[in-house]
Amino acid sequence: MRLLADIGGTNARFALQAEADSRGFSDVEVLACSDYPTLDAALAAYLAGARARGMAVDGLRHAAIAIATPVEGDVVAMTNHHWRFSTAALRTAFGLDTLLVVNDFAALAMALPHLGDAGRERVGPACAAPPDRPLGLVGPGTGLGVSALVPHAGRWVVLPGEGGHASFAPTTKQEIRILEALLEDHGHVSAERLLSGAGLEAIHRVLCGERLAAAQISARAIDGTSGACRESVDVFCAVLGCVAGNVALTLGATGGMYIGGGIVPRLGRLFHASAFRARFEAKGRLQPWLARVPTWVVTEPYPALRGAAAMLADHVAAHAGA
Repeated sequence: MRLLADIGGTNARFALQAEADSRGFSDVEVLACSDYPTLDAALAAYLAGARARGMAVDGLRHAAIAIATPVEGDVVAMTNHHWRFSTAALRTAFGLDTLLVVNDFAALAMALPHLGDAGRERVGPACAAPPDRPLGLVGPGTGLGVSALVPHAGRWVVLPGEGGHASFAPTTKQEIRILEALLEDHGHVSAERLLSGAGLEAIHRVLCGERLAAAQISARAIDGTSGACRESVDVFCAVLGCVAGNVALTLGATGGMYIGGGIVPRLGRLFHASAFRARFEAKGRLQPWLARVPTWVVTEPYPALRGAAAMLADHVAAHAGA
């Protein structure tokens, strides 16, 4: 078996994959990050539970962790959670031959070419994307992830990055008002300050003076019980469209732009009815160019685990060949 993990700022998702199974995985479990002091503790808890469920975890040799933070060097420190660890020490502690640690949105991007119709949902017109062109990805959740895939020599190459921390640029008077309020709190206002769970809360607080959790805002907008919450969600979706359009232009993502993360799939019809697609295309002279780029919401439950599995398989094969 191989161990797979997708670690976000709120939840840690674990799964096992048989080495002979290049596509599927099993024994998926989602643990709350706040319940464990360290990643080591969460990983040990998952493996203990898997062992109790009869899974053959004692012979684990290879593992991949997709995590919501930049991954550079041996020490990994999360941006939106307090977990911090050494890759080498974690590999030794769990007796692994291979421990591949990658950015979570890099792993999610690697899953994009393998999504079937059941794993994605089109937003906007049915554009015919040319094959083998770059794919873009943005995703609001605990933070805002940004990544891309570029075709090269018959395979996909992932471009990990931290585009969620690029500066937010307002395009309406309402968004200028939000920016001015957030400048007072943060100094630098990134796209993530609006496009995340905390960002939705901040939008609602500035527009309505009401402090609600992101889940409450979304729920009241969806069931129609609060016009103020609906307005906040509409602003959120419009800003996301603007940022997604920026990413598509920057990367030349004519193969399609994908929306991942945990927030948008829950909005359902509300997202489709929002200004997302109009704002995605609203780039002046480049509007006709963006009008030809399809946009999709990722609906597969655990896409980053699938991408991490693909990256681990390539890594193990490359080292075996070497």
